[in-house]
Amino acid sequence: MPRYDDIPEFEQNLDGAGLRVGVVMARFNLDVCEGLLSSCTAELKKLGVAADDIAIATVPGALEIPLVLQTMAQSGRFDALVALGAVIRGETYHFEVVSNDSCRAVMEVQLDTGIPVANGILTCENDDQALARMQVKGADCAQAAVEMANLLRALAE
Repeated sequence: MPRYDDIPEFEQNLDGAGLRVGVVMARFNLDVCEGLLSSCTAELKKLGVAADDIAIATVPGALEIPLVLQTMAQSGRFDALVALGAVIRGETYHFEVVSNDSCRAVMEVQLDTGIPVANGILTCENDDQALARMQVKGADCAQAAVEMANLLRALAE
């Protein structure tokens, strides 16, 4: 990939020191969600986010995540947020409703508030697929949250 040395570029910054991160986890499909949470919080700590600077809220399911994210974002207490959940296809149209509406609402929270939200709500065909994705997705969300918080800070300077 070509580099344009004469044009300033905002570099990826995964230093989580001093950042405050809120995590909202759904309890529906709890085994998968706890796996997401475990990998997310472990990665946040690895990136330098202090345990005291991480707040975790749990909600019944994926459709309840956006309201808590919005409340956290509006509180002024967080630099970034993470949404964690698992929507696994069943035999009804409910899968599409929950998948689409939770994703749309999570996106609206970050656009309406200016607080970045890493979307870790898995939408999977079956339990095996969800279990296979949970470790990587939780860590990916931690990295995205830290990177976006740092990028927004750099852009504001």
